[in-house]
This record gives sequence, C-alpha cells and structure tokens, in this order.
Amino acid sequence: MTTRMLVRKVAVLGAGVMGAQIAAHLVNVKVPVLLFDLAADMAPTLPAARGSLPPGGAGCALGRPGGGAGPKSAIALRAIDNLGKLKPAPLGLADDAALIQPANYAEHLALLQECDLVIEAIAERMDWKTALYRQVAPFIAPHAILASNTSGLSITTLGEALPEAIRPRFCGIHFFNPPRYMQLVELIATPATRPEVLDQIETFATRTLGKSVVRARDTPNFIANRVGVAGILATIQEAEKFGLAYDVVDDLTGKRLGRASSGTFRTADVVGLDTVAHVIRTLQDNLDEQSDPFHASYGTPAVLKTLLELGNLGQKTQAGFYKKVGRDILRFDLASRGYVPGGQKADEVYGRMLKKPAAERLRLLRNAEGPQGRFLWAILRDGFHYAAVHLQTIADNARDVDQAMRWGFGMRQGPFELWQEAGWLQVARWVQEDIDAGRALCSAPLPQWVFDGPVAQAGGVHTPEGSWSPAQGGFVPRRDLPVYGRQVFREGVLGDGQVPFGQAGATVFEDDSIRLWTLPSHAGVLIASIRTKMHAIGPGVVEGLVRAAELAERDYQALVVWQGDEPFSVGADLQAMLPAFAVAGVDAIEGAEQEMQQLMLRLRYAAVPVVSAIRGMALGGGCELAVHSARRVAALESYIGLVEVGVGLVPGAGGLTYIARRAAENAAASTDRDLLKFLAEPFKAAAMATVGTSALESRRIGYLLDSDVVVAHKDELLSVALNEAAALAGAGWRPPMKRLFPVAGRSGIATIEGSLVNLRDGGFISAHDFHIASQIATVVCGGDVDAGTLVSEEYLMALERKAFCGLIVHPRTQERIMGMLSTGKPLRN
Repeated sequence: MTTRMLVRKVAVLGAGVMGAQIAAHLVNVKVPVLLFDLAADMAPTLPAARGSLPPGGAGCALGRPGGGAGPKSAIALRAIDNLGKLKPAPLGLADDAALIQPANYAEHLALLQECDLVIEAIAERMDWKTALYRQVAPFIAPHAILASNTSGLSITTLGEALPEAIRPRFCGIHFFNPPRYMQLVELIATPATRPEVLDQIETFATRTLGKSVVRARDTPNFIANRVGVAGILATIQEAEKFGLAYDVVDDLTGKRLGRASSGTFRTADVVGLDTVAHVIRTLQDNLDEQSDPFHASYGTPAVLKTLLELGNLGQKTQAGFYKKVGRDILRFDLASRGYVPGGQKADEVYGRMLKKPAAERLRLLRNAEGPQGRFLWAILRDGFHYAAVHLQTIADNARDVDQAMRWGFGMRQGPFELWQEAGWLQVARWVQEDIDAGRALCSAPLPQWVFDGPVAQAGGVHTPEGSWSPAQGGFVPRRDLPVYGRQVFREGVLGDGQVPFGQAGATVFEDDSIRLWTLPSHAGVLIASIRTKMHAIGPGVVEGLVRAAELAERDYQALVVWQGDEPFSVGADLQAMLPAFAVAGVDAIEGAEQEMQQLMLRLRYAAVPVVSAIRGMALGGGCELAVHSARRVAALESYIGLVEVGVGLVPGAGGLTYIARRAAENAAASTDRDLLKFLAEPFKAAAMATVGTSALESRRIGYLLDSDVVVAHKDELLSVALNEAAALAGAGWRPPMKRLFPVAGRSGIATIEGSLVNLRDGGFISAHDFHIASQIATVVCGGDVDAGTLVSEEYLMALERKAFCGLIVHPRTQERIMGMLSTGKPLRN
C-alpha cells in the first residue's frame, strides 16, 4: 500500500447527530456518501438521537424502500432532513443534503462493497459496536478501511471483534463535534493496524477533509478529551475551592487565558452535559488508582450530577450551567437548584496580569493573594502536572498533546508550549513545590525527564529537531508524509524553529501596511500580504497593491494576494477615513473611494494574473478585491459578502459594478435575456448584507465562480494559489478586454423599488433601509437610462461614488457608523 488512497465512496454507519454530520462534511468536500442506520421496521420507537439503537437484522437485499408503512431507511432520511435544523450548519450548502444517500442494514449492506472507507459512528456501547462489526464484516471490500469514530472506547478491543482479514485495515478516527468546523481528528491504531493504513487515513483526512491529525495511543478518551476533560474537572474543583462563580470562571478561562471564548462552563453547555458526563464515566470505568494517579479527581462533580438529574443538559435543552431568559443570562445556583442573575466579571487586575509575557504572567499568578489569581495558577499548574505525568501513556510526543489541545479545545497554546515559553525549569520547580506541599490534585511527582537530561538542557519539550517522546527517549520530528508538501507554512509549535510566514521568503517591499515577497519554490510569483489590523484596506494598502501590480507586471509572472492568518480582509478602513472626512468633508471620501475603484480595475486588467487566496472573512472591500481578481482560491470556511449596508452605506469600490457586469454576462450566456432575473439574487445579497456561510454558498451567491478553487485545508491555501497563478501565467494569460455591457435601466429600478415599498410599508425594513436599497438598485440598473443601454465599468463606478458619498453625510448612516465602531454590531435605525 502507498500513502495515497483513492476514496470514491464512503459509508457512515449510524445516523446519529455525529454520524449525520460526518456524512454532511463528506458531501461538503465532494465525497459520495452512504448514511446507514437501522431499518425503520426494526425500530418502532425512534429515540431523539438517531443511531443510538443496537444494530439488528442481517439481510442485504437491495430492494428499494417503499410500501404503506413508509421507507425502511426512514431513520437515515430523518437524520438527513434534520441537518438543516442544526446550528452551526453542518452543510456548506443546505441543498446538498440531497446528495447523502440513505441506507439501512436490512436492505443495503451489499452497497458497502462499493466503499473505500467505512466509518462507524453509532452510540458509545462496546456490545452494540462489536455486534455491528460482525454484521457488516462480510460486505467490507478487500481493500477498504474500516474506522470507528468512538470518542474513548478501546480500539484494540473493538478490533478483536473483526475477522483476521480486516483487522490490519481497522483503526480509530475520532472527529470532534461539529465535524465540519473542528480542526482536530485523532487517529488510533491497534497492534494489528498496518502503518500504511494510518498514513492513508491521515492523508485523506488532511487533503480531502481539511483536518489536522494527531495520532493518539489507545487509552481512555485518547489525547484531547483525556487532557481536556481532566482540565474541566480540575477547573470545577478549583473554582469550588476558591469560591468562584461560573461566569467569573468563564471570564477568566476564555480569551483572557488564550482559550476558547466560551470559557469552561459555557463550553460544557455547548458540548452537552450528558456528553461531558459520558467522557468522565469513561475515565472512571477504565482507570483506577494504579493506572492513573489522578483517578481520585475524576469523580462526577455535585453540580453536574444535579443538572443531569434535572434534565438540564446545556444548550440542547436551553438550560445547563446557564439559562437564557429573554435577553438575560442566568447562572445555575447549586444551593437552590435554580437560576440566579449572572453576568459577573473577573477582577480586571487579573486581566492585566494575563496580558503580561508568559514568565511574568505565571510568576504574578503564583504569587497572587486574591482567590481569582490563586485559582488561575492552580488550573495552569494542574494542567502542566497532568500533561507531564500522562504524556508517555497517551501520546507519542509532546507536540501531539499541544496540537490536540489547540485543534480540539480552541487553545492558543498547548500546555507544554506555555510551560516552555514561561521558563521550563522555573515552572517545573514551582509545580513540584506545590505537589510536595499537597496543593496539587495528586501526589505523583513530575517525571524525572522534566528536570534531567535532554529536555532540561533544551529548555523544553519542543526543539527544531523535534518534540520530546518519553517512550523513545528523544526528540521526534514531525511526520513528513507527501500530503504535507502542499502546506507551505504547516502549523507548528512554539520552539520548533519554523520560520513564521512574516519572515519567510525574500522581501521585495515592506511597510506598515503591506509586505511584498516571494518564495524560492515559486520565484516567478509575487505575493502581497496585508499587514493592517483585520487586514483592513486603507490608503497604505491601496498604494501597496498598486505597487504590487506594477512590480508583478515588470518582474514577475503573476501576483497572489494572501494573508498568513484570518481574515482575508474586513474591507475599507472606516476609522482611517473619518479624520479626512472631518477635515476635508465628502470630497476626501470621494477621492479615497475613487482610488479604491481604480485599484480594483488595475488588478482586473493587470497584464499578469492576480489570484486572491481567501480564508475567513472577505467583507466589503475585501470581497471587492476578490471579485476583481483573475481567479480566487478559497478555503472551505470562507465568508464572503458585501456588508456595507450594515453601516448605512453601499459598496463603493466596484462591488455593485461587478454585480451589474456579471448579470449582463450571465444573461448573454443564457437563452433568457431578462437582466432583472440575473440581478435579483445578487441585488438581494448586497441590499441585505448577505454573507456566504461557506465558500460553497459564496459561489452560489456569485462571489466565487465555478472556475474558482475551493480548498479544504487552510494550510494548503497558499500552495494552491501559487500553483493556480503559475498555471494561468503558463497558459498565456491575457487580461479581459474592456467592453460595454447592457443594464436594466430606469424600468429595472422601478420594478425593484416596487418590491421595496411593500417591505417598507409592511414594517420589514426601515425608511433608511429603503433609501439605501434604492441607491443600490439605481447603481446595479445603471441609473436613469433606457433598459439595454450599454455602459462601462467606469460609468457605474461613478454612480457608486455618488451613492456612497450621498449616504456618508446622512445622519442615519453616521449613527450606524458610530454604532459599529463603538459596539462592533450593526445598528438598525
């Protein structure tokens, strides 16, 4: 076997919430998928969670579902229908649910023979899983891989239920919920799993599914849930010890601490308290004092027991540690078994401490006298202690632990990274002192490798040579599978010596707004990376991109616009515009808008191809920059849209001109030449500030074209964009010819305004919304001209500037701008 695995079709066994969402993500990345569950007549009473019943029936007839009792694949069908109700959306395009093929174990087992990968995702019951394996094993293709999506059961024990021929092709593949959005996938081998099988799955998960992979040992809850849930339990215990309320703890353990913004208790609510309890039970049932010195800390907290008894399972039941009543967020009170007003915040002194460099931050927290500071030191100490003691048993090396916590629990740094950054030996001594003094969760000392030998000499577990592996007694390099060749800046860990993207390659030009640079692998392609906050487009960026186009035409074959992190760009820098507006009035704004419009045309008609590599948000001017490029390469999780209506403006850098031009082009390619039919959806998107919720939806709206490339893995974006740019240049790129195109004219404006009147008079939009939408209609229809009049892009851009400048002096628009700048949220007035 090679590391390349051709996956033509996948089967997912179990149409529960997790199985259905895995199937949905396979469809997102264009992998045909079968979603199996019980035949409906085997499950007369369907539980709320699909896929949670034991498998039954051994038939494999291929009869089509039907009959008066309803289709036999009803469980899978209902799960597919339910995908549209889940938030966040599992599907990049809701309509793609129809691409998931429902199946049942009674009729369709023979279809498994067509599948190259079979993923089992039924409920976490060893007996149910092994019974299902015995049922499906005769139908697994001789080359196919079978993988279990268990979150903590023994992969080795599961594999023992399989025939000898399948065991080498069996492993664990643990997706995190929700599978579309969570970056982490854990792979777990059994003693019988062939190494090349793991390489093949890792390659498929990385390239096709866009996931980041760690390999875990076959221990309870693997890596991320083992460390993460132990951390949640420690946080609950330390919070009780120091008398801290849940909302205070969440304020301390969210973004301030470099973790998920939801903190600890809100995260538990989102995950589901029943799920948290299940993971805790896995620790309780499969470990003891001999196998895990922290076992005594795995008791189910009293507050969790109480919430489970009350049926308050978190977000899924609208009540858990928190409960929303109207606009108020209430907090659970264990003493009264009810909810009390929430909203408490942490003492800001600790917020300031958490902004300090790592070494000073930990020193201040360790020496803090207040309960909040002592609590913070305690949970960090507990995390360092736990990770060090368990490293050898749960992972091959420290890198896999740190990356699992980053990708699975939203941490900015893993525990070893923070420890190393703060000063390895000093922090180790502090932790050991607390262990010796009885302040830690258990009395197990830190492993000897922490204090002596290569780790102590290197100042931590991560080095340019690799990351520490206690089992191997050395630093282990990263796996170098061919799939990682497309990740120009593969996500690493602190201390691994990787050159950050901002310092890589050869700089051609650099200032505070932009960096123009090249990579040796694609020396003929110039790269432009915006350096402003949120990659906003101000005068410096406009000037820098014009310079990039000039340099690319003179010295290079192509230009790629790529940011090393999210977002691609949030658009025009409003704050940079306001001082000029205050001094010079609307003339300054018109001049700035005209410069942005000229930039867009400069890029569109550049003599070399310009490729925008999009990841995250491309809003307003960021969207306009993208649509005026020759090609777009977008990460699946790209959110593209013209959002200026949110601040009371219209798109002013060519976005409306693009809508009008594309409508004319689409009409010319159709037998139906009615321009209004091709304007309706893009007009609505601009007037309602609609943002594509994925690259797939952005393509449907029209901000991406069929010729544009969607990339599953964010770290492959730059490589694909560089290759696309080089390919366009190599194919003899010529910019499009400037040409006139027809517009819908005054009759089109009248038709659109007629529908807007109904929305305004019905109270669905405000008078100012109506005014803005009318301005958008005027531009995309070409103003006061006859239908079919031929216009230029420059003509429409002049209409854009007129509408933009007329709105920016409007009091209602100024209220919206100030509201957005002060609160970060749109103001509807």
